Amino acid sequence: MNNPTPQLPGGCFLVQFPRITDNRGSLAFGEAERHVPFPVRRIFWTYDIKGGNARGDHAHRTCQMVLFPIGGSFDIEIDDGRQSVSLHMDDPSQGVFIPPLVWCRLMNFTPHAACISLASEEYSPEDYIHDYMEFKALTAEH
Repeated sequence: MNNPTPQLPGGCFLVQFPRITDNRGSLAFGEAERHVPFPVRRIFWTYDIKGGNARGDHAHRTCQMVLFPIGGSFDIEIDDGRQSVSLHMDDPSQGVFIPPLVWCRLMNFTPHAACISLASEEYSPEDYIHDYMEFKALTAEH
């Protein structure tokens, strides 16, 4: 992420993973409850995103996440119902923490881009909010 980062909405913040670099290349790492602010219960990755497609486009009721690129780049839009910010993600040692009730949309994937997602909970369809108007109503209550 090369540009200065604007104030992030809804309790989101950047997560900087330690990076070790030598003449062989770079290694970044994160430890649950140290670099990742929760115990990791699920890990998944999105990749091979076909041109123009977006991923995410939802919020979670209770799940917390950290998302970061491990190849290529993409843009992420985070929205807490009052403020929306877009970030360009291109540094594999830097992710973004997404708390519950923050709408998240990933787009503009470069060829061969991949995103790793660390989640605080196992998959549960009931945790997802896919309707933006429902999300706005829920965020208005908080």
